[in-house]
Amino acid sequence: MNKILICDDEKEIVRALRVYLMGAGYEVVEAYNGKEAIAALEQDSDIKLVLMDVMMPVMDGISATVEIRNKSNIPIILLTAKSESHDKILGLNIGADDYITKPFNPSEVIARVNSQIRRFDVLGSKSENLPSSVLVNGGIMLDDTSKSVSVDGEDISLTPTEFDILKLFLNNKGKVISPKEIYKQVWNGDPLGAENTVLVHIRHLRKKIEINPAEPRYIVSVFGHGYKMDERN
Repeated sequence: MNKILICDDEKEIVRALRVYLMGAGYEVVEAYNGKEAIAALEQDSDIKLVLMDVMMPVMDGISATVEIRNKSNIPIILLTAKSESHDKILGLNIGADDYITKPFNPSEVIARVNSQIRRFDVLGSKSENLPSSVLVNGGIMLDDTSKSVSVDGEDISLTPTEFDILKLFLNNKGKVISPKEIYKQVWNGDPLGAENTVLVHIRHLRKKIEINPAEPRYIVSVFGHGYKMDERN
């Protein structure tokens, strides 16, 4: 049974998350500020993941994440309010693995926890000996030799075109690519009127690699310019 640390100063949120996670088969440890979370991790080496609120007294979630990252690669998912977009970006930049926006959907909480634990089990060692044919971003692993793709340790089936689009993005992480350029690179044809074709394939690809395709974490739209793959830890 995997053990999850929940850290939030609002006891009702901790109670709700405990119910969700225990119902999914997890064991739960509770903390109510960043200092308590750090102490819990020091005392219990069996904790596999941290769910941490950003805004807390004594020590906030951002400060706690920085301190935890100095000692451990344990997955950290931040709990943020919709208005805290700056904290989401800051949290990801200083080492958080994901974030969940309040009010949260119970099924999405479980999906994100499951995803991060699978990813850590498969890639947590941050293997530096991967062959050059393997491209990795966050939980995505693409092997160009075997033409295989996995997300958070689970194999997924892509069409050849979807595979080529994903490979293009993995080779250009953080770079905005226009629909015309995607079409030229993947289809090797005249990109005139290519926007709709690319849009449909991006939509299908997101359904396969994103937990919530409506709020993509990997392939994101850049209004008026195209798409880019956000670089993930």
